[in-house]
Amino acid sequence: MAGQSFQVQPIAEVIGGRIEPTDDYWGGTRAIIRIDSSRFDADATTGLDAFSHLEIVYRFHLTDPSDLHLGARRARDNPDWPEVGIFGHRNMRRLNWLGVSRCRLIKVDALDLHVEELDAVHGTPVLDIKPWFHEFGPRGTVRQAPWSTEMLTNYFATPPQDS
Repeated sequence: MAGQSFQVQPIAEVIGGRIEPTDDYWGGTRAIIRIDSSRFDADATTGLDAFSHLEIVYRFHLTDPSDLHLGARRARDNPDWPEVGIFGHRNMRRLNWLGVSRCRLIKVDALDLHVEELDAVHGTPVLDIKPWFHEFGPRGTVRQAPWSTEMLTNYFATPPQDS
C-alpha cells in the first residue's frame, strides 16, 4: 500500500452558495454543481433528475496544507468533547483533503446541477457525483458518539435572521 498513488482531476466545480466554509448553518444553502463541458455533454446527466439526493466527493481546496492533524484532537477545539483520532472526524484536516457530502438535488439543467445543503463553497473542485440510493444507506442500528450529535445540532439549521 505504501507508495501507491493516483491522480484525480475535477469533473465539476461548485458555483455560488457560500464563499467561506463555516461550521454550522448550511440549511437552505443553494449552489450549482457545474459539470465540465469540455469533457461531458448533457447526456452525462440523463436520468439524474429521477433522484432526490446526490453524493458529492470534493477536495477541500481552501485548507492550508500544513494544517494537518493526524493524531487525536478535540472537535472544534471544544474542551468539553473527548480527543478523537483523525478517522473519528469528518473535518478538512485530512491527508488527501477529501470531503463527501450528501445534498438535495433541486433541478438538473443540462450540465448544471442545482443543489441544496451541499456543504462545499464556491470554487470547490468536485471529483465525483453519484445519485444517492436508499439501499446504500446504513444497514442495521446506527450509533455515533454523543459529542458528534451535540456538535452538529445546527449544522443543517437555517442561518439565524439578523434582528
